[in-house]
Amino acid sequence: MRPMRSLLASAFAAALSFSAPVMAAEEPAMPNVGWKFEKLFGTYDLASAQRGFQIYSNVCANCHSMSLLHYRDLEGIGLDAAQIKAIAAGVTVPQGTDDQGAPKEGPATPANTFKAPFANDKAARSANNGALPPDLSLIVNAREGGPNYIYGIITGFAEAPSTFKMQDGMYYNKMYPGHQIAMPQPLQDGTVEYTDGTGTSLDQEARDVVTFLAWASNPEMVERKQMGVRIVLFFIFMTGITYAVKRRLWSDVH
Repeated sequence: MRPMRSLLASAFAAALSFSAPVMAAEEPAMPNVGWKFEKLFGTYDLASAQRGFQIYSNVCANCHSMSLLHYRDLEGIGLDAAQIKAIAAGVTVPQGTDDQGAPKEGPATPANTFKAPFANDKAARSANNGALPPDLSLIVNAREGGPNYIYGIITGFAEAPSTFKMQDGMYYNKMYPGHQIAMPQPLQDGTVEYTDGTGTSLDQEARDVVTFLAWASNPEMVERKQMGVRIVLFFIFMTGITYAVKRRLWSDVH
């Protein structure tokens, strides 16, 4: 029996020695940021969402569209009518044709959708080595892992290991499937200068832009949660009333 036990122990040790490298090669764990807006009664940090919009405008909008958003929608992150009008007016958009039939452009209005960085998908691919930057309107809902996944991609850029074969025009990212992504690192410490004086570490910038993108994907989230709370409270109230009526009606029955 002892030789058999020794043989089994040796085999088990060998299995462990082979399993360690396999575990090391697994995909990294999804970051768990603990977003305030994902909690049961959580809401969006509007200051963070406004800073995230600043990042989108200064950085992301150079490649990514948000075709489902209108400038007037920015009221949802706490901007007032004058601020929204100024933001829209700073963007030039097509405005039909002039009297001679030539295309003309002019400042956008709050009713316009966010201006796309490229005229069409072909132009977008041409400017990005054949890759098509995704529209960000619903990106948080469209990716498994939602805000944690987007945060992981933004903060996951790194130097490729020396043994890792990179394709031309690709960038190494620890979180992206396959670790090769066509998008260069968009953010780093100090990418923007916040108008409210908040620090601009990569972590802070990533949190802010993800908060903005989460709001864009689910602008009705807070109202939906509030409605859910009201419905639950209504059912609790009705349960109490029903129980009280039942006690009153059956009080004389033994």
